[in-house]
Amino acid sequence: MTGTADAAHTASKQRQDEFTWGHQALRADFAVAADGTLRLVRLAHSDDDRPAAPHSALPLVELTALGHGSGWSGPRFTGTAFGARLAHRTHRTDRRDGWDRLTVELHDPGTGLTAFVELTSPTGVPVLRSRVRLRNEGREPLVVQSVSSLLLGGLPAPDTLDVHRARNDWLAECRWYAEPLRAAVADIHVDVHEHDSRAALALTGRGSWPTDGHLAMGALTERGGGRAWAWQVESPAGWRWDVGERAHGSYLALNGPTDAEHQWRVRLAPGEEFTTVPGALALGADLDAAIGALTSYRRAIRRPHPDHTALPVVFNDYMNTLMGDPTTAKLLPLIDAAADAGAEYFCIDSGWYDDDTRGWWDSVGAWQPSPRRFPDGGIQAVLDRIRERGMVPGLWLEPEVVGVRSPVAAELPPEAFFQRDGVRLTEQGRHQLDLRHPAARAHLDKTVDRIVGDWGVGYLKLDYNIVVDPGTRAPGDLAPGAGLLGHAHAYLDWLSGVLDRHPGLVVENCASGGMRMDGATLAVAQLQSTSDQQDPLRYPPIAAAAPTAVPPEQGAVWAYPQPGFDDDLITTTLGGALLGRIHLSGHLNRMSEHQLALVRDAVAVYKSIRGDLARSLPFWPLGLPGWTDEWLALGLGVPGDRTAYLSVWRRGGPAGLRVPVRHLAGRTVRADVLHPSSAEAGRAVWDGDGLTVSVPRTPGALLIRLTQDG
Repeated sequence: MTGTADAAHTASKQRQDEFTWGHQALRADFAVAADGTLRLVRLAHSDDDRPAAPHSALPLVELTALGHGSGWSGPRFTGTAFGARLAHRTHRTDRRDGWDRLTVELHDPGTGLTAFVELTSPTGVPVLRSRVRLRNEGREPLVVQSVSSLLLGGLPAPDTLDVHRARNDWLAECRWYAEPLRAAVADIHVDVHEHDSRAALALTGRGSWPTDGHLAMGALTERGGGRAWAWQVESPAGWRWDVGERAHGSYLALNGPTDAEHQWRVRLAPGEEFTTVPGALALGADLDAAIGALTSYRRAIRRPHPDHTALPVVFNDYMNTLMGDPTTAKLLPLIDAAADAGAEYFCIDSGWYDDDTRGWWDSVGAWQPSPRRFPDGGIQAVLDRIRERGMVPGLWLEPEVVGVRSPVAAELPPEAFFQRDGVRLTEQGRHQLDLRHPAARAHLDKTVDRIVGDWGVGYLKLDYNIVVDPGTRAPGDLAPGAGLLGHAHAYLDWLSGVLDRHPGLVVENCASGGMRMDGATLAVAQLQSTSDQQDPLRYPPIAAAAPTAVPPEQGAVWAYPQPGFDDDLITTTLGGALLGRIHLSGHLNRMSEHQLALVRDAVAVYKSIRGDLARSLPFWPLGLPGWTDEWLALGLGVPGDRTAYLSVWRRGGPAGLRVPVRHLAGRTVRADVLHPSSAEAGRAVWDGDGLTVSVPRTPGALLIRLTQDG
């Protein structure tokens, strides 16, 4: 074993069959079981002295392969034949670039399969990241059908745990709900049967929209125990997680795509390798703390970019405004109004390429501007006007699709598109590019280099409005799910290449809103669209819950005030975006001076606090929001500072509410309402343990700054 000199922060030997690894915020205890498999018997904060539970620990890796199935039948991906055979061979540790790393080598002599379990953790953050690299060191091919990314047994008994999931549907994203684990995994009286239950609470994401249906994450909280676990599967395609009962305790299993659920499998010839998608698990004293740790971790794994600290204000012409119908005549007054309101980027959304009288949906792919829409000076005249008004120009693009009527559909080779059984796939009048093919990548590189390099566009909103399930089977793909995962990784590699060539470019990730709000994509893109919800009274629960999935400085929240709104509705739609990335829209050019002043005030408030947002951690003093809740609250605390921010929405119910703020209880705190500026809109009074908030009219939203004195 190799390691650093600081044994307190790296692996240390107790006996030949036990070792510990971690740092000041995380400790992982490992033990070799009687069957030779290595097991993670305990994962906790370093100061947590609760005993390990080796009897209920799982092997470090579970996988299934053709000819090597489960040790016992059931819907779970634990108890596999390989899981019981992959024996500990060696392990090594190091620390570099702010990360602690442990690589464990497991080997099955019978097949020659070796699994390298790559465990990492940002130093000082209670989050464990895991992925598994398989190498076939045998003489025969092996067809893998599933392989775990992260496994953890030894959790408390199901009777004490609640499991949390988040529905994530178009226009209704980030809707968290909870239930007792026992509601899914019944108590079958394990001792009588001398066998664990086969039941499990399992969740999967399918198709090319990985977060369509549910977010690729979840959480467990211990009732009365002061512990919480929150996780994410960092897959841009299929994924699965399940929780269940094991040896009077509970377990968690994180997987990428599987054969049974995603038509995924991969053939490993002798010498070949495959690496899983990563899974990450955060620890906390409660759900807020666990999600806060995930937030810090998400910042640690993402691609560095100036946008993550600059947080410029973006105006986008689409939502409730031009709705895909931009023209020079419509854009020029909007550009002036957006600049006057304080916007720093101006994005022209869909429709700028539409010069087809039959509609653009099934004709896209060439991405050339419409002469009909931009008759005088072309689109360059509009982009120049944006720059003249001191803003960075942006364009909407849907790069992966080619309409069936587009000339590009015939120009590119058939292999550049998704296909099954030799047939090119069509979805809603579009074909799907396969970014593994060099012709597909070259087409998109040429497109983006023209738009960004030649036209001087500094912002791209990359949308994706079809879903392909289960995937593609190009030559070399064993199954459609493997083709989909290969394309999804190639897409992120292509996007990384774009950002390498154009380091100042800002990219917003969108898939009909938040249908691609996965950890892998968020690590590359600078912003994430949270929704396409057009109703300002249905957006608050989305905006309030979005930081569970995306750091606040990446979460794009629409603020679309309209000249037909009253003052309360204008300040509410603006206020809902102030603890995220404010994305202005609306017919600002038709507003009265009084209404424009409300917009300018909100933008000025945002600019005054955005430096804090980029390093803050979220909390929810009223709990995670429900879709129909009358009152909602989102807080952001600034670590190491004496400042916190709180957004409170009232959509109904009583005019006043007490909002507890536990981490500030018992302290002297000053509460200042930053938005709206009118005192008549509401007030907040600190009472020593929390806030008494009053919002006299609905709808209403307050942004409050809490500052500790002394």
